[in-house]
Amino acid sequence: MDVSEKADAARQALAERDGVVIAFSGGVDSSLVAALAYDALGEDAIACTAKSETLPDAELEEAIGVAEEIGITHEIVEFSELENPDFVANDGDRCYHCRTMRLGKMYEVARDRGIDTVCDGTNASDPGEGHRPGLRAVEELEVFSPLLAHDITKDEVRTLAEGYGLSVADKPSMACLSSRIPTGLEVTEERLTRVEKAERVLRTWGFSQFRVRDHDGLARIEVAREEFEAALDPAFIEAAREHLLDIGFDHVTLDLDGYRTGSVSPATDAYDEATTDVLSRSYPSK
Repeated sequence: MDVSEKADAARQALAERDGVVIAFSGGVDSSLVAALAYDALGEDAIACTAKSETLPDAELEEAIGVAEEIGITHEIVEFSELENPDFVANDGDRCYHCRTMRLGKMYEVARDRGIDTVCDGTNASDPGEGHRPGLRAVEELEVFSPLLAHDITKDEVRTLAEGYGLSVADKPSMACLSSRIPTGLEVTEERLTRVEKAERVLRTWGFSQFRVRDHDGLARIEVAREEFEAALDPAFIEAAREHLLDIGFDHVTLDLDGYRTGSVSPATDAYDEATTDVLSRSYPSK
């Protein structure tokens, strides 16, 4: 089955539902699901974005814009992960607790609308990408994942999103802000806020694939390897260092391994311990 046939099958499966609420982050995966659902169901497809402390303002704005591109009805609901002590503890199941709360808000919207089905953007590449406790929440809550169900991989998601003319077709993956805080270190509003402010600097300087990891006051900047030259620009180094120190970090480092997903997850704790000495040899605050 080629990618267009897979998309047709996903649309047909969605069309068989009376209506759907899509857990909509504005990323490429959930945006494609929203486009497919809108094709299949029109006004009976609802995109829903859960706003919380872990969602950067820039991501919320982009989600609003992409929903307008698609033409789908878009609802925004609010909740706080920081009210859940299991989430704040930031153990290996943090993403499970987060996804359970977010999807719970989606089901509340669905019930209010008389809709039985909640969809998400899990694709066929996701289950093979290491430690993904959030997928357990998807299974437990019986969320319908049309991309996964019809074997649509991440590369195929981007191809189909480009076919729809979605502005996020080439958008890099963007996990929530809590993913920047190492496992075992409490998630706090202070840490989330300074990570968001720090990443705003990299976005302003034109970086496309990046993270700022918060190691209890030490900022570890990750950028894609192809963007190393820009990261080593003395003007950027000075601007990033000055800004990150001003917003509350004690030290600022550039990770020479480059950007990689899950670099502070339980599967990479050994990496974090092994690099503590290297990371601490950074520029101290003035």
